Amino acid sequence: MSDAEWSIVRDLLPVPGWLAGKGGRPEGYCHRQMIDAVRYLVDNGIKWRAMPCDFPPWPRVYAFFARWRDAGLVAELHDRLREAVRRAEGRQEEPSAGVVDSQSVKANATVSFASRGYDAGKKINGRKRHLLTDTLGFLLAVLVTPASTTDRDAARILLPAARSRLRKLSRIWADGGYCGHLQDWAAQRLGLVLDVVRRSDHADGFEVLPRRWVVERSFAWFLRSRRLVRDYERRTDTSEAVIRWSMTMLMSRRLAARHQESVPVRAA
Repeated sequence: MSDAEWSIVRDLLPVPGWLAGKGGRPEGYCHRQMIDAVRYLVDNGIKWRAMPCDFPPWPRVYAFFARWRDAGLVAELHDRLREAVRRAEGRQEEPSAGVVDSQSVKANATVSFASRGYDAGKKINGRKRHLLTDTLGFLLAVLVTPASTTDRDAARILLPAARSRLRKLSRIWADGGYCGHLQDWAAQRLGLVLDVVRRSDHADGFEVLPRRWVVERSFAWFLRSRRLVRDYERRTDTSEAVIRWSMTMLMSRRLAARHQESVPVRAA
C-alpha cells in the first residue's frame, strides 16, 4: 500500500482485542506488513509458501489471514471501505438497490470433489461465485458454491443473509436465471422486489443490458487479481475471503486517488 492508502485503511481497521482491553496476546507484526502480504498474494496469485522474504514468514501471514477470515474482520474492513467509497461518491452508506449474478470458474486440483461441481450450461468443472453488488458495482454479499448449484438455490441463501444486514435493501436486478418462484418468495419472505432484466430475443451477439452490466463489471474487476482467475482454495469461505480482499484493494486505491486529487498542489 502507498502511504495515502494506509492513511485511509488504518482508520478503518478493526480494533484488536488486546488494544480494546479484552485481553489476548499483542500481535508480533505490524498490521500494514500483514495486509500488504495478503494483498500481494491475492494480486499476484502466488502460493503461500512462495511469500517473498520482504514480508513476515508465510505461516504468520496465513495465520493472520485465517484469523481475520474466521472472525469476520475482513468482512468488517470491507464494509467500512464500501461505506467510505459510497460517501465519496455522494451516495448513502447503505444501499437500497442491488444487482445479483453468478460466475462459474474452473477449480484447481487443490479443490476437493465435495466442494466442486459441473456447470452444464457453461461446461465448467469447478465452483460458482454468487455476487450481490450495489448499483456502483461494490460488493454487498458473496457466496461460493459448487458450480452445479443453480442461481435460484444460491439466492435463497445469499439474499436473506444480505437482507439481515442491509435493512434498506428493497430492489434487486437479476437475469433470467432468477425468475419463477424465487421472485414471489423474495417478495413474501424478504420484502424484496426481484426485477428480472431479460435479453432481447432479437439481439445479435453481445448486448449491454441495463443494470445487469454493473455486476458483470465487478466480475471483471476480480479477474485482475490472479488468485481469482480460477479457484485454488480448499474451503469455500476462504474463496469468499479472497474475493473480499480483492475488493478492498480496489476500494482503498480509489479512495486514495480521490484524496490525492482533492489535495491542493502548493507552488514551489
